[in-house]
Amino acid sequence: MSAVRTQCHLSEGLRSPCFSSGSVKIPVCVKFSATIKPVYLYINTVPKQSFALTRHLTQLVKPPHSLSMSDNSSCMNGAYAEIVVVRHGETEWNADARIQGHLDVDLNEAGKQQAASLADRLSKEPKISAVYSSDLKRALVTAETIAARCGGLQVITDADLRERNLGDLQGLILHEAAKLSPKAYKAFLSHRTDQDIPGGGESLDQLYHRCTSSLQRIGRKHKGERVVVVSHGGVIRSLYKRACPDGKPGGKVLNTSVNIFHLSDEDWTIKTWGDVSHLEQTGYLKSGFGGDKTSG
Repeated sequence: MSAVRTQCHLSEGLRSPCFSSGSVKIPVCVKFSATIKPVYLYINTVPKQSFALTRHLTQLVKPPHSLSMSDNSSCMNGAYAEIVVVRHGETEWNADARIQGHLDVDLNEAGKQQAASLADRLSKEPKISAVYSSDLKRALVTAETIAARCGGLQVITDADLRERNLGDLQGLILHEAAKLSPKAYKAFLSHRTDQDIPGGGESLDQLYHRCTSSLQRIGRKHKGERVVVVSHGGVIRSLYKRACPDGKPGGKVLNTSVNIFHLSDEDWTIKTWGDVSHLEQTGYLKSGFGGDKTSG
């Protein structure tokens, strides 16, 4: 049996901005040869606490601590690639709960600060060999901020790392989508993974295929190295599904959250999921909006 690799679900109590002391049960993935079975770990939640910062009229809260499944050493022995997958910084459309998809939206000031905090963190960790990014501006600017702090690397763009194309829903505020584009919204909520979205939108299967293929290519090229990939909420959830196919959903993917994957040929495991510890001094948006089922 190999070591515990990945957290498969964060309980609502652990994600809550204010939570009491005690224990919560968290299912994680453990590999038994070719199968993945759920086991449970009991961890103590941190004491109840919160603090208030404001940006415009949005409350900011202190993030919960994510669960890391192994230490932070790079363990680079050539057997696998360590890929640090992060979501882009916040945009004004994230803050407004407006669906982005393939539309090209810039980072807002909060997003730029988040990217700078993440870049500072990564610059102090094991060496980054390469930085990859979606070609959409919100991801690319985040990636360029990281690359500049990590040795002045050149960002490599890959359109296969783009967010899911959400067709007619793109540009709509989420709570208005059902009224303004009912067919597209119904398709968006469908449990069928082959259901595409009217207006040129993708199915979950199409998203899964293109983004997992992209990460697999990166992993094969960078065995024995540590690389950064900057992408979007929907993409990161698909990558999670590839690494932990039988696990429960990983929950919201917050802006600039760190998710570390180990790729060895066809074997994917998750070392760290949903880590936003670099934002502890500044807080982050409680909503963490990413479109949710969701896009980011």
